[in-house]
Amino acid sequence: MSARGYEGVVACCPVTEPYVRRSDHGAAWFLAAVLRRLCAAGGLAKAAIDGLCVSSFTLAPDTAVAFTQQVALSPRFLEWLPMGGACGVIALRRAARAVQAGDAEVVACLAGDTANATSFRDLLAGFSSFARDAVYPYGAGGPNASFALIADAYMRATGATRADFGKLAVAQRANAAGNPLALLREPLSLDQYLAARPIAEPLHLYDCVMPCAGADGFLVMAEDRARRLGLPGVRILGAIERHDAFPDDPVQLRGGWAVDRDALWAQAGLAPRDMQVVQTYDDYPVISMLQFEGLGLCAPGAGPSFVRDNDFTIAGTLPHNTGGGQLSQGQAGAAGGYLPVVEALRQVLGQADGRQVADARRALVSGFGMINYDRGLCSAAVVLGRAGV
Repeated sequence: MSARGYEGVVACCPVTEPYVRRSDHGAAWFLAAVLRRLCAAGGLAKAAIDGLCVSSFTLAPDTAVAFTQQVALSPRFLEWLPMGGACGVIALRRAARAVQAGDAEVVACLAGDTANATSFRDLLAGFSSFARDAVYPYGAGGPNASFALIADAYMRATGATRADFGKLAVAQRANAAGNPLALLREPLSLDQYLAARPIAEPLHLYDCVMPCAGADGFLVMAEDRARRLGLPGVRILGAIERHDAFPDDPVQLRGGWAVDRDALWAQAGLAPRDMQVVQTYDDYPVISMLQFEGLGLCAPGAGPSFVRDNDFTIAGTLPHNTGGGQLSQGQAGAAGGYLPVVEALRQVLGQADGRQVADARRALVSGFGMINYDRGLCSAAVVLGRAGV
């Protein structure tokens, strides 16, 4: 079945409430702060926002409904998207559909979390019943163990090496040098990467994201409304989401992108080679490789050679995670799923000061989230293009 396009809708006003390593503020504070930034960036009164998409892990026990009361907002369209690293792309996709359907005129998409002495432990304890009942009793204490399992299986299946993973991490750190929002901007060499202490073999220190606090957001509205407001916008050329793909695979070596990528590129009228910027969800480098393969940037199993053959820095053959990704900017909980979308919007809008890819008119953004032991359950992707191009 051919999906309807996203004509007439744009995303605009990418904003960030700057990340910090630790905070005494709660998740609602960060979400409210980024909502305030969105209103300022769009020149809008809060009452003009009649749609809301929210993602957060540490907002619990509250959800998006409680947040509307906390910020005195009364939307007629509301999405609560607890989908981890896929939530940014899915929020963009669903907000665009709401605008097309007339269910909202201006949708604010927000994700944010706090980080304090107990937040990560609390998140693990309440992450899922599957993790609580079927993973933790056997000694696997969190995401590092699960992604180590995936990374090890991927290395055995494809011949990937730690140096391949390291090339991505080092390139992202180089990109982060021009991003004042990145928490980790000091240079990182491949030797430093390889010599880092082990965390959960084969993962070492620089394979793992650093938890932090912060929030990201963007607005979605009709293109003609954005034009009237004087807001430059980015068009959604194609978008997909898929959940619980390939459940019979013994260990995850592919995600839902492989199911729907042909539909994504057909809807966009483009091909992987047409992308000038690529932003992947990068809680661990192996997941970026799965996305390269799943979205057709290279063949299945060819991720290692694809990495060896390309330069992923801002001026390279394939600018990737141009703000540093989560590996250098940090992972502010669910905001990690928004970070690649916000960075892609900045690139396509020409607003990525200090790290701008020359003439970036089109971008591919990919999301991945909700790991349960040996696989992530949510995958999504969107192709973006500069309005008027």
